[in-house]
Amino acid sequence: MDRGLPASEEDLVEYVFHDIKGRRAGILKALTADFEDFHQQCDPAKENLCLYGFPDEHWEVNLPADEVPPEIPEPVLGINFARDGTNKKDWLSLVAIHSDAWLNALASYFGGRFQFDRTQRKRLAVMINDLPTICEVVSEMNLERVTGSKHNINKSKSNSKLRASEHQAKKSKSKHIKEEVEDLNGNDNNDYEDKHLCASCGGNESVGYYFWICCDTCEKWYHGKCVRVTPAKAEHIKNYQCPRCSHSKRRGIS
Repeated sequence: MDRGLPASEEDLVEYVFHDIKGRRAGILKALTADFEDFHQQCDPAKENLCLYGFPDEHWEVNLPADEVPPEIPEPVLGINFARDGTNKKDWLSLVAIHSDAWLNALASYFGGRFQFDRTQRKRLAVMINDLPTICEVVSEMNLERVTGSKHNINKSKSNSKLRASEHQAKKSKSKHIKEEVEDLNGNDNNDYEDKHLCASCGGNESVGYYFWICCDTCEKWYHGKCVRVTPAKAEHIKNYQCPRCSHSKRRGIS
């Protein structure tokens, strides 16, 4: 990493960030687009294996460095041992979590190596935290593999009733995760944007409405005001059906 280091301290923070971002992209590729190849390389019969991401956005499954101590922090050892003893989704999430921890360790290491001050460390942390974690992206990919859809909402009472303030707070990070997942899948995000409109009036999240509710049948979101459901009333609804689904059910339409 020492080759071609920038002269200014500000550019050095950017340099470290792009190094970590490139490694992150390589790991994401291994856990998503190249998953079958990655899964095959993690043979439990082999010795301790690590998943490495590199600044040029490629990945590699290999044995840990022989050098002690290593030049830079090493990824977690033995990711291959749990491959066949755990279901694929849980194993993938475990690798993702440890990969996030490794990237954080690298950020701390480079901060110390280049003697970043408090302001530089904070700036680097903010830049990294603006990206969705590997675990978040992989979890979203797992969700799409299970449901076969571009957007899924858990059909539980706690998730089907959401105040607009909470919905708006979650949307920003969720949107970044969705965009990254769709980039990995080679899709655009128009479908995602459509899901964040009220299915009754077509309005977006913040147009003067405080409360939102999700239909447990069609999984579409509605302003509470549009379907005449208040937060107090929603607390007593176990499975909410929007007017359209309720009407279809009464008519016997599937």
